[in-house]
Amino acid sequence: MNETPRAHDLAYYEAVPYVLVVESIERGGEWLRRAEHPELPGCVAESASAVEALEGLERERLSMLRRLWQSGEAIPVPRPPLRGPGVPGSRPPA
Repeated sequence: MNETPRAHDLAYYEAVPYVLVVESIERGGEWLRRAEHPELPGCVAESASAVEALEGLERERLSMLRRLWQSGEAIPVPRPPLRGPGVPGSRPPA
């Protein structure tokens, strides 16, 4: 196994706030809630309720991060938060 050097431990990656997308989708005449972390390719969960989709997504996220960690693969890190005019929480340049 060729391990990638890591700057942080697994707990750090488990606490990272990945972007979350939740949407309603229709599949086979049934409406489902789809939750995903686009920055973690393949980290997706679907369910009849948004709460169940979010719970499943969290399980999948932790499982995926642990698999990547154990195999020595690179763990995707989210882009930095947006900054600039019109972005809530941003301050104008000094």
